[in-house]
Amino acid sequence: MDAPIFEKKNVLVTGGAGFIGSHLCERLLREAKVICLDDFSNSHSQNINHLLQYPDFEFINYDVNKPIDLESFDELDKFKLKFQGVQEIYHLACPTSPKDFEKLKLKSLWANSSAMINTLDLAVKYRAKYVFTSSSVVYGEASDTKVVFNESDQGIVNHLSPRACYDEGKRFAETCVETYRQVYGLDGKIARVFTTYGPHMRLFEGQPVIDFIMSALDNKDIVLYGTGNELTTSLCYVSDMVDGLVRLMNADPEIKNINLGGDEILNLESIANMVIQMTGSSSKLVFADPLVFLSRKGMPDLHKAKDALGWFPLVRLSEGLQHTIDYAIANKEALLFNSANTSQK
Repeated sequence: MDAPIFEKKNVLVTGGAGFIGSHLCERLLREAKVICLDDFSNSHSQNINHLLQYPDFEFINYDVNKPIDLESFDELDKFKLKFQGVQEIYHLACPTSPKDFEKLKLKSLWANSSAMINTLDLAVKYRAKYVFTSSSVVYGEASDTKVVFNESDQGIVNHLSPRACYDEGKRFAETCVETYRQVYGLDGKIARVFTTYGPHMRLFEGQPVIDFIMSALDNKDIVLYGTGNELTTSLCYVSDMVDGLVRLMNADPEIKNINLGGDEILNLESIANMVIQMTGSSSKLVFADPLVFLSRKGMPDLHKAKDALGWFPLVRLSEGLQHTIDYAIANKEALLFNSANTSQK
């Protein structure tokens, strides 16, 4: 028997203070009471400060790599968890910082293993629906002969590589979701997320777009990591990605996994030049050695997302870049201050 729902459903978002997670929390507040778990290891409080005023939002500073007992937090009494439980769980918590990758390796490993078990056990306890944000890395790197990836593709990943804690970790994490589906009948779904951009991205960590913008605003050199095909990617604006995640949560249980991302391959050098033009910057492009965490990006086959979810990315690159530029200009001083504080930790 399902637990009664008082007024609104309860939704848990792990990594809810992160880039995508904070936008997801804001979107979910339209229809739900939202519990945000995050330990700020790869995020910042600024992303959710504007949400703290809402009575239907509660932030808990917690490491989801530890067992989770939501009912032990007094501040969640208003959610009536003992009676209503949790109806939906979005598990997003996982470091994705290219420059801090070495420092956060164990965090990545735990996020794709112990945190999976902890959040999945919670979903079983509350009979909650569950969405896990996996990654396009499960398909392996794009190549000259393989650029577009379909959900049925079985990727090749080096499980002993310097970045295996993330790449192979995401594959194991998907196995966790599928195993819980098989054993417990869990309505668990996997979103294979391709490169996403927009406001709330962390600064100067090797992530394109936001680093391009911040450098351009200061007329500093824009750094491109790699050469040739390493400098291609697909890009999805964050509001489109959030819409896809919510649609996936609401989809039929038989929808197990789905690609979410941009629908064309883009050249990062061209994007950097767009940013220079849109900001009126005098920045120049410089090239550096590729970062370990960065790999050649492909593009998602979106037929399944379109057919099963009615989803397709709507925000054009020029529009998304302008939104991100506007955000960076409005929050520049705070962003730089937070970036400096984070780098000193």
